[in-house]
Amino acid sequence: MLIVEKNVTFALKKEMQPKNNYCVIMAGGIGSRFWPISRTSKPKQFLDILNTGKTLLQQTVERFEFFCPRENIFVVTGEAYAEITKEQIPFLSENQILLEPVRRNTAPCIAYAVAKIQCINPEATIIVAPSDHLIFNEDRFRNVIETGIDFASKNDVLVTIGIRPTRPETGYGYIQYQSDQAIAENCVFPVKTFTEKPNLELASIFLKSGDFLWNSGIFIWHQKSINKALERFAPDIYYNFSDLMTVYNTPHEKMAIFDAYFKCKSISIDYAIMEKADNVYVVEGNFGWSDLGTWGSLFEHCEKNSDNNILTNNSIFTYDVTNSIIYMPKDKVVIVQGLDDYIIAESDKYLLICKKTEEQRIREFVSDMENRLGNNKL
Repeated sequence: MLIVEKNVTFALKKEMQPKNNYCVIMAGGIGSRFWPISRTSKPKQFLDILNTGKTLLQQTVERFEFFCPRENIFVVTGEAYAEITKEQIPFLSENQILLEPVRRNTAPCIAYAVAKIQCINPEATIIVAPSDHLIFNEDRFRNVIETGIDFASKNDVLVTIGIRPTRPETGYGYIQYQSDQAIAENCVFPVKTFTEKPNLELASIFLKSGDFLWNSGIFIWHQKSINKALERFAPDIYYNFSDLMTVYNTPHEKMAIFDAYFKCKSISIDYAIMEKADNVYVVEGNFGWSDLGTWGSLFEHCEKNSDNNILTNNSIFTYDVTNSIIYMPKDKVVIVQGLDDYIIAESDKYLLICKKTEEQRIREFVSDMENRLGNNKL
């Protein structure tokens, strides 16, 4: 279903990864834009959406094992997903699964993980990454991340990985970089502005200018640098977690984190820190990337048949159907006639039939169903 360029040598992990490298994988989202395949009870990061034999979370963890020892990998997720996280990544200890009592976006999530890692290793260089990205060229990805680690470990900087935009996307943050000031062997650039989720008109201007990159949501920083930034720009969040140093890795941690999260406002690291900081740098990620956030992104990156359709099993029969995604269970026989540019997806008792150009309304549809059916597990 998907073509991913991957050199077999990348699968050979280093015998000894640097002990100061850590990775925080954010796996707390519910993936509502991928309904009905992704639902609150089992979000997309825990699913094998691409039919590769591994879930998105498993692929992400495997990808970052190259950069740090297994014991230095932490997964932040909701309390409801503790068991499935452990099932899918068995080598994680309880101490490596950080459980959020409520969803508060990425700034509190990162502050929690950074504070906990600081207790373990004050010299940690930390990679932060979402759990649901699609990477096409793993070797190039490795080179980009290694460049970021090297730069962040030696300088008081906040490094982000940028992606060359291909369309005026309004769901991503945009990074304007100073292309004439390349450093670190012409791979790292100072960031001029950091704009989170612009409107369509502004996104179109950014695309035409040529000096903007998408924010991939992958960050690299030394723990001292991110702590300094949190203390300066988001002190309420910073102190909620830095004041808990004596309880991390003890039986009192869970209750303390419960209280800390309910004191935190919901805010992304982009709004809280990256738009305000003056020491942000970007490495362009030329490795082929998608955040796999929507049905449209799945359609963009997956193989299609001669009618430009994505069909997930051989029991789907189409007649005069073009430019569509038909995502069905393996045992389901389906006949579809006369549709163009549609999403048809079924999971359990839920069926979605929606124009692909209207997929941004899926959250609205699900909310209407929740209100009518009184079911918050849709």
